[in-house]
Amino acid sequence: MGSGVGAGGDPAGAADAGRPVSAAELFDGLGIAYEEAFGRLPAQSDAVDWLTARLAPGARVLDVGSGTGRPVAERLADAGFEVTGIDVSRVMVDLARAQVPKARFEQCDVRDFTPDGGFDAVCSFFPLLMMTRAEASAALRRMAGWLVPGGYLVSATVPADVEDAEVEWMGRRVRVSSCSTDAYLRLLREDCGLELLHHSVSLFLPDGALAAPEEHLFCYARRPGGGGR
Repeated sequence: MGSGVGAGGDPAGAADAGRPVSAAELFDGLGIAYEEAFGRLPAQSDAVDWLTARLAPGARVLDVGSGTGRPVAERLADAGFEVTGIDVSRVMVDLARAQVPKARFEQCDVRDFTPDGGFDAVCSFFPLLMMTRAEASAALRRMAGWLVPGGYLVSATVPADVEDAEVEWMGRRVRVSSCSTDAYLRLLREDCGLELLHHSVSLFLPDGALAAPEEHLFCYARRPGGGGR
């Protein structure tokens, strides 16, 4: 699940494990531990490779829920794209600015973000799971609307038919919502008006003992029009 061990090395939330936390609290507490657990995700690496092969030099890319900046924003910036990352966590944004100086990062909720112009691509890897279904759907529609004609939305989620479920994740109690694979694909096609190019479901085994295995759904989609490859 996208932007534990705190700076002192204790599991995030150990002192307050019974209270569900907000996304900002969760990822402020996790810090670099999130990158250590989820930074080597093969399906995410494949998605970035796929996107990089289709973007022109200097393309504008938005990374929603950019976390520590690694690996997504870093790889995109190194490929020569103009990368903006947004994240609700101040700690994550500070880490990303230090680790990926080629990109620009802003502490902001996707529900409040107002872009300066359109994007050739938007990456959205797991940032919507701590929203309600209605909020997540609205956020996806906003992201689709930020794409220039022919632009790409590359996204990932944990497919599950749950609404406001309380779970423990990396040592913290959180509330999550999601939808089934079929419902998510329908949302991209019908609500967001995107052309679905690829989707796949895989099981990821995180590094370390704090995180448990997760099923991940990755989707590549494109806004109609333009000259996208």
